[in-house]
Amino acid sequence: MDDDAAGTPCPSCGTPNPPDRRFCRRCATPLTPSTAPPPLPWWRTIWPLRRRTRAGSGRTTRFLVVLAVVLALCAGGFLLLPAGRNLIEDTRDKLGKSKQVTPVRVEASAEVPGQPAGNATDGLSNRYWGAPGPGASITYTFAEPFRLVAVIVTNGASTSPEDYAREGRALRIALEVTASNGRKSVEQLTLVDKPGPQTFPTGISDVTSIRLTLEAPAGLDGDRHLALAELEFFRRS
Repeated sequence: MDDDAAGTPCPSCGTPNPPDRRFCRRCATPLTPSTAPPPLPWWRTIWPLRRRTRAGSGRTTRFLVVLAVVLALCAGGFLLLPAGRNLIEDTRDKLGKSKQVTPVRVEASAEVPGQPAGNATDGLSNRYWGAPGPGASITYTFAEPFRLVAVIVTNGASTSPEDYAREGRALRIALEVTASNGRKSVEQLTLVDKPGPQTFPTGISDVTSIRLTLEAPAGLDGDRHLALAELEFFRRS
């Protein structure tokens, strides 16, 4: 072995080697090691982009796959957006606080003498709105749109058990809500035939007016009429 040979020193042991050698003549270390490929950018580490391409092989297929995935995610997000928004709003309703909101105008389609529609929102449970029969409705208009989170209904003529049954009651109420954009939604409130307040969660946004129509009468015989003691509306604070 000629230790005085001229050439590039070995990167491992420093021994000079002739230019035509591929391995060190002393320790067999590769004299021209292959260069490691540069690291991929972060976006190329995501399948199917993480594969290195050679001469454009498979690039079109991967592009189409990525495009299809992006379009599917966009379509899914568009379809699920209303449901997702409703879920968020419902969660905020449950976690947040609520406060009572007072209507600025109350109108009834019919009322018996001495029992006006305003009695149903006067805060007194021993006074009531008297309606001649089923199908009668009462409409509440509010000053500004709000998120209706709950309605509390106190049915009958009074919360007193003795006075509750002296007049008829509606055991079902159709709740029609009008939003600020004119969209209407209807819910059916089924009441238990007993005195006292009954709470109905709602979760309706941008409410501007509410109409309640009395249905399914009970105890409506003789000269009795339907009685509704109190209605309370609550918004998210």
